[in-house]
Amino acid sequence: MSKPRAPDINPPRLVSPRLVSARPVTAHDVARLAGVSQSAVSRCFTPGASIAAETRRRVEEAAARLGYRPNLIARSLITRRSTIVGVAVAYLENPFYPAVLEALSNALEGAGYRVLLFTARPGENADPILEEVLRYRVDALVLASASLSSHFAEECRQAGVPVVLLNRRTESGGVSTVTGDNRAGAGTVARFLAAGGHRRCAFIAGLESASTSREREAGFSGALAALGLPPAAREVGHYDFTAALEATRRLLALPLPPDAIFCANDHMALAAINVARAEFGLEMGQALSVVGFDDAGPAAWPLFGLTSYAQPVRPMAERVVAILRRHLEEPEAEAVQEVVPGALMVRASARLPAEGVMEQGGRRIWRG
Repeated sequence: MSKPRAPDINPPRLVSPRLVSARPVTAHDVARLAGVSQSAVSRCFTPGASIAAETRRRVEEAAARLGYRPNLIARSLITRRSTIVGVAVAYLENPFYPAVLEALSNALEGAGYRVLLFTARPGENADPILEEVLRYRVDALVLASASLSSHFAEECRQAGVPVVLLNRRTESGGVSTVTGDNRAGAGTVARFLAAGGHRRCAFIAGLESASTSREREAGFSGALAALGLPPAAREVGHYDFTAALEATRRLLALPLPPDAIFCANDHMALAAINVARAEFGLEMGQALSVVGFDDAGPAAWPLFGLTSYAQPVRPMAERVVAILRRHLEEPEAEAVQEVVPGALMVRASARLPAEGVMEQGGRRIWRG
């Protein structure tokens, strides 16, 4: 007599026949339901493509009923375009760069691209991280606040990946760049401070290796010399808030401290204001003037009221996207170096000159 069979501890699962036969919805399925060609479906989901309004309506209704989503990876294999632009950026603690990223993202989205973000370490060559970026088969690269070696620039060129530097320059003439007007802007700051009666100016530099800091210092120093003023006292803040705090302390502890401090960016200027007020008891725009560069978001906050040379973020981002599109359409197009002019925004952190301050678009600017 045989023993009764023990129950199966793991009985087989019943699987719905619908699940067994389930498969991703394709463009062909949408085309068949909408009664249009497969190419019409493709045009419907391609930004900027031409398609009749009625055809678009039918395709979108069919896609919604079937739950269709375009497969961008599959499309990229056909078009050899990923519609992804890699963006490498450092200094995300500096409020200027989140604003840059937002403007870039909006401009690229309007052109049918998406951003893949990579962060680089401040002051370091971006080559290692860019090596990683290229593995994602991006269509182009934007480097904001990150340096680029001529070696890697050549590798990108050979790989057919256009590169644009934003707010940076390079020694290589083969890479396109978009910057604010660093020299002219810093010269404007020097003339503004002189017009306000300042005679003991100081400069807090950013990174010694950064083209932005070098150009701003050159513009500031050159304008002071042209005005017959003594050279500015100098400290280095490395574009870092803590380092800028220390740099400001050293300047204000001098036997004859400066009566004006120009910082190579707003991030350091806000640090300078903190030290001057909290530790030295100085009134901004009276005993001491502090001026920054960028006109990043917090500069306009009433608590700081930072006078700053504005970099027009949106126009700069739009120029970057226009240059990238040109390089993608014309791979042999020559590199360009574009400078986007800005303006000096006047607020409470600096003494006002007797002349030159005017209202423009609800903001006070200085032209001297």
